[in-house]
Amino acid sequence: MAHTAFQLKQRPSTQGQDAPVNALSVDIEDYYQVQALESQFPRSSWEACESRVERNTARILELFANQGVKATFFTLAWIAERHPSLIRSIVEQGHELASHGFSHIRADKQTPDEFRADIAKTKRILEDIAGVEVNGYRAATFSIGEKNLWTFDVLAEEGYRYSSSINPVHHDHYGMPDAPRFAFLPSKQAKIEEYPISTVRVFGQNFPCAGGGYFRLLPYWVTRAAITRVNRHDGWPFIFYFHPWEIDANQPRPDGVSVKSRFRHYTNLGKMELRLRRLTSDFRWDRIDRIFLEAPETQKAAVS
Repeated sequence: MAHTAFQLKQRPSTQGQDAPVNALSVDIEDYYQVQALESQFPRSSWEACESRVERNTARILELFANQGVKATFFTLAWIAERHPSLIRSIVEQGHELASHGFSHIRADKQTPDEFRADIAKTKRILEDIAGVEVNGYRAATFSIGEKNLWTFDVLAEEGYRYSSSINPVHHDHYGMPDAPRFAFLPSKQAKIEEYPISTVRVFGQNFPCAGGGYFRLLPYWVTRAAITRVNRHDGWPFIFYFHPWEIDANQPRPDGVSVKSRFRHYTNLGKMELRLRRLTSDFRWDRIDRIFLEAPETQKAAVS
């Protein structure tokens, strides 16, 4: 789908700063809930798995507190139901609570009715536990793309104000490379905004660089250069993401994991926390809602 099918958004104001404030996000899921390990950890086994998400997220919250940064936590309602005190702690420490769906089911594997039930249930659970409004949504495994753009209408109808679910790259599990690289309205009638995962455009292609495995697998300077380029060349905030299990080098390692999945999931887990400290020191960070939703209306007007 061509870019002209979407309404692009103007850049948020930098408010006199030399560079934009970037958006820091955490996808709250445990090690056994990632798509790459679903054959080793089917949903029927989740209750019996050792839970490590609470201690790992607590470490992240401590790191953020020490670094003086705020972030958006896209959270599975399945996790929230089992760790309500963790959810309340996220909010009490000034971070944004957002939806990651109920149990990490891909949006492109759901019917419209199933998707609606999932996001409505998740929003209700998170809001009941935390006592705050949930405005944001991120699809499991960035599973919104050209074939299920109908999800945006459903999200808007269920009270969500934004999504950060499209990764505009080629990837074997996800991707919509022809989507806009920066904030856009999915249609002229859209009542919701999409904030795509950040990429760097080189030689006419979008290259992934916004966190997760790329942050662990590539040298730190690559991420630093990518953020600097998006900030200075494109003039946009960078949207970065990672998961609590990525700072946990001691997590269980089941047998039968493919070489590719093992490489993606386990490489450099022990280096992740130090890299996050460097990242949060080298750049300015804040919650997604404060960067985009709270920008002045003159900065948020759609362009033709």
